[in-house]
Amino acid sequence: MYPKFIRMSISDLFSSGFNKRNQDHFASIVKVAMSDGFINDEEKTFLDRLARNLDISKESYATILKDYKTHPINPPATQERRIERLYDLARIVHLDHIKNEDEVKILSKLAIGLGIDYHIVSKIVDKALVLVSEKADFDTFEEEVKKLFRIR
Repeated sequence: MYPKFIRMSISDLFSSGFNKRNQDHFASIVKVAMSDGFINDEEKTFLDRLARNLDISKESYATILKDYKTHPINPPATQERRIERLYDLARIVHLDHIKNEDEVKILSKLAIGLGIDYHIVSKIVDKALVLVSEKADFDTFEEEVKKLFRIR
């Protein structure tokens, strides 16, 4: 009488949506990394760590690298969300022990991809890397970075 429904738990529903969002976020970062036409060793190290942190499978990783242009870029809509993502990305870049010049280059590309104005991106990236190297908590990070947005 009743149509058969596929049983899915709420956790399955949220995890699949969360995973798709992570894949789209990862693909956006791959697009930014590919903006100069290739991914260098430091960017590859960063992408490997990011994929692990976002729980991207090896199969999805390979597919995204091959078809990264098919994923939409969805930069955060609010300043608060940009700062949250910048905090996460700065910590990952810092934890990778990427050489200082490359650290700044990678994070600058990603910050522009997040929608941070290129006029202030170097100041924000420099501050972000200092704050994460000092192990600042998110509240301190957010407060300090917001000051730089106001200085513009």
